[in-house]
Amino acid sequence: MMTGAEYIESLRSLKTEVYFMGKRVESVVDHPAMRPHINSAAVTYDVATNPETAHLGSAVSHLSGRTINRWTHIPQNQDDLVKKAMMLRVAGQITGTCFQRCVGMDGFITTYSTTYEMDQKYGTDYHERFKRFLIATQDKDFMTDGAMTDPKGDRSKSPSQQHDPDLFVRVVEQRPDGIVIRGAKLHQTGAINSHQILVMPGQGLQPHEKEYAVICAVPAAAPGVVFVFGRQVNDSRKWEGEIDQGNATYGTVGGEAMIIFEDVFVPHERVFMNGETEFAAMLVDRFASYHRQNYGACKSGNLDVLVGATAALADIHGVAKAGHVRDKLTEMAHLVETMYSGALACSFNCTHLGCGTAFVDQTLANVSKFNTARYYPEVTRLAQDIAGGFIATLPSEKELENPRVAKYIHKYYQTRPDVPALDRIRLGRLVENMTGATPIIECMHGAGSPQAQKVVLQRQIDWLKRIKLARRIAGVANAEAPK
Repeated sequence: MMTGAEYIESLRSLKTEVYFMGKRVESVVDHPAMRPHINSAAVTYDVATNPETAHLGSAVSHLSGRTINRWTHIPQNQDDLVKKAMMLRVAGQITGTCFQRCVGMDGFITTYSTTYEMDQKYGTDYHERFKRFLIATQDKDFMTDGAMTDPKGDRSKSPSQQHDPDLFVRVVEQRPDGIVIRGAKLHQTGAINSHQILVMPGQGLQPHEKEYAVICAVPAAAPGVVFVFGRQVNDSRKWEGEIDQGNATYGTVGGEAMIIFEDVFVPHERVFMNGETEFAAMLVDRFASYHRQNYGACKSGNLDVLVGATAALADIHGVAKAGHVRDKLTEMAHLVETMYSGALACSFNCTHLGCGTAFVDQTLANVSKFNTARYYPEVTRLAQDIAGGFIATLPSEKELENPRVAKYIHKYYQTRPDVPALDRIRLGRLVENMTGATPIIECMHGAGSPQAQKVVLQRQIDWLKRIKLARRIAGVANAEAPK
């Protein structure tokens, strides 16, 4: 396994084609807009190698028997799923933001079970191919971008009905030695600092849409792979200073990018689905469940940091003992623990798939993500309420070096003689960073919007069983509910 420092150094040898602000980026490691996100991803390596957290961040591969990073592991039992959730909360507490490696991890888990079932039905060798690829990934400890979200075009139309067939990644050529893919994936967290990309379909497909049914692995620096790094609110602060960023070490959310596949060749040994349309929906459904498990854990870890920053500011402001402040802080903590309990519950209440992989409880995983999308904004609202309005009007950190006004900033932003004004400013910027638009949007739509969870819950809940329970207890003569 690599350490975080070794991971960062490994990125220097990648010759990826990355663009930002109209220019090609020569080194993602050294670019101020990207380095914080890279530091955050490096935490996934340190959690696995640090003796204090290695029991959560590492695992024993069921394929090789070697100790590996848990972010490349296929969960075999309840303990694996529980430790996955616990690991995510710890990483969230360390970074206070997204650490980017979860989509690739969940892509591994779902591709593993999907290839097994395709082989069972068709006698293909996708599963063996994928196992060889996964072992190599585990041994090299590569970070993998799980690429699932297509541009989609007109949402009312299927991939084959779009005005442009490239709005969903598709196979444009079948060769004796592999395939050629074309299209794009959007909103790709951690893409520019991944070693490789696992391309997956993003929705169910019709039988005639075989060219869109593709799972394959592509090196990040493969010819024809182009990255366009996205902008975030206030991202120019990354190259303007340190304090104003709020979270200068680890950044805001995950540094998302567009990935363009410009007729990229993929050899057969890296192809794990090629036309099996009936398995696309199953893959997406399973992936969504594993990924929604994560949100109750990683976001609770992030919000542990926000609760701490808010409590610290309340103390600095002299209101920590006020009854309404204590009540709001307690409410924040309650909501955070409720989110985390969902991640643990769906992990404990697991089952096993045919390939032996432990599978989270789908209903509880979706409840966990739905609660997270609902409670995260409320926790941020309470943080802003308690922290106060000074966060929205703080002067630039450059004024701290302005000889004309610096002494006044230190003078008038100080609340108590024993607490420097700079402490208050730093904590205020952290709260601003964690409660802004970008984190809330990512929490809302990452792993699917709340409506997606409602759709799954409507399908998963046994409504008839509940009606029968009520009719029996109420003494309704016919306990069988009408259809």
